[in-house]
Amino acid sequence: MITVTQAKELIALHTQTAEPVRMPLPEAAGLVLAEDVLSPLDIPAYPQASMDGYALNFDGYKAHGQLEMAGVVAAGSDAEPVLQPSQAMRIFTGAAVPEGADTIVIQEKSGVHEGKLVIQDDQLQKGLNVRPRGSEISAGELALPKGSRLSPAAIGFLTGIGLTHVTVYPPPSVCIIVTGNELQDPGQPLKHGQVYESNSHTLRAVLAPLHITRITVDRSADSLETLTAVLEKAVSEHDMVLLNGGISVGDYDYVLKATELCGIDKIFHKIKQKPGKPIYFGTKDRKLVFGLPGNPASVLTCFYEYVTVALEKLFHARPGIQRITAPLAQPFKKPAGLTHFLKGYYDGSSVLPLDAQESYRLSSFARANCLIVIEEDITYCEKGEMVEVHLLPV
Repeated sequence: MITVTQAKELIALHTQTAEPVRMPLPEAAGLVLAEDVLSPLDIPAYPQASMDGYALNFDGYKAHGQLEMAGVVAAGSDAEPVLQPSQAMRIFTGAAVPEGADTIVIQEKSGVHEGKLVIQDDQLQKGLNVRPRGSEISAGELALPKGSRLSPAAIGFLTGIGLTHVTVYPPPSVCIIVTGNELQDPGQPLKHGQVYESNSHTLRAVLAPLHITRITVDRSADSLETLTAVLEKAVSEHDMVLLNGGISVGDYDYVLKATELCGIDKIFHKIKQKPGKPIYFGTKDRKLVFGLPGNPASVLTCFYEYVTVALEKLFHARPGIQRITAPLAQPFKKPAGLTHFLKGYYDGSSVLPLDAQESYRLSSFARANCLIVIEEDITYCEKGEMVEVHLLPV
C-alpha cells in the first residue's frame, strides 16, 4: 500500500491536461481559458452617453450661455449629427454623443424653455457623463489572460466585446460503472438482500458543479465477462471511468482482473487510509480509470480526495477541497497505520467529528461540511489540538 501523499502525486503525474478546444461562449461558462483573449475593437466604439440629458460643447456653453436645441439622439440611432458650439441636443443613455459635443448635462439639472436649453448645474464640468471611446477596453488590448475562469461576468464581458467563441480546456466525458447484483433502482421495491443504488446519483451530483455534463451510467452484474465488456466500451468512449464497488478482494470482486484484461496500466491499488483503502487508479493512453470502493461514504471521500486531483490537472476544475487547520472540538483516538478521513462539521471556530463514521453510512456525510484528516502515525488528538481540515464545496 502507498500513502495518501504518494497517491495524489501519482495521480497528478499520470494525468495529462486536456487538449484545448474552441466552443461557443455560452457553453464555456465556468471553464478556463486556454489562450489570451484580445479585444477585437474599442468598447465603447464611440463616445457614449452615460445618462439621459442634453449633449453640448462645454466651451460653446461657456461662450454662449444659452444653447439652441437642435434635435434628439436616441440609443441605437445610426444618424451622425454634427453639433455646433451654440447648440445642444436631447440625448439618452447609451446613445452616441454627436460630433462636436463633449459633455452631457443630466435632465434633472436642465430643461428647455422657448427652444433654448436652461442649465441649473453649477458643478458641470467638461466631459461629464460621457463615456470616452475605448474607455472599457481598446482594440488589441488584453481582455482576459490565459488561465482565467469564465465567470458569469466574464461571459458577459467577452460577449460585450463581440466574441462568440473562446478556446478553453474542455471538461471530460465520464462513465460511471456501477457493479453489484444486490443493487436495486430507487423507486422499485426492495427484495430480500437488495439495497438501493445511490453511488451513481452521488457522483452525478458532485460532478455537476464542476461543469461536467457528459456523463453515462452503466451497470454491470458481478461477472468478469460482463464487467470486462462494459469497462472496455467505457474506456474506448470516455475520458474518465469511475467504477463503483468490486475493487476489494472478495470472491465477486472482479474490477482488478477486468482492468488487466482491458489493458489498463495499474498505477496503484490500495492506499493506507480509512475509509476507502482499496481504491484503484490506472490509465490507458490518456484515459483515466478509478476503481472506487462500493460503500457510499468511501465513494464520496475518495472522489473529494483523489478524483478531484485528476480533474484539477485535466481541465483546471475548481479545487474540490479547501485546506485549513482548526482545533478539534473533542478528543479522538485511533490505531496507527492508516490516515483517517473523518466526516466533520466546521462551525468557523472549531471542528467536530460527527457520529456514524462507518463507510456504509452516508447520513453523517449529509450533515458534514468537511473532512478531518488524522494522519497515519497519529493515535490520539486532544480536544483543542490543531488538525488539518478539508472544507467541502457547498
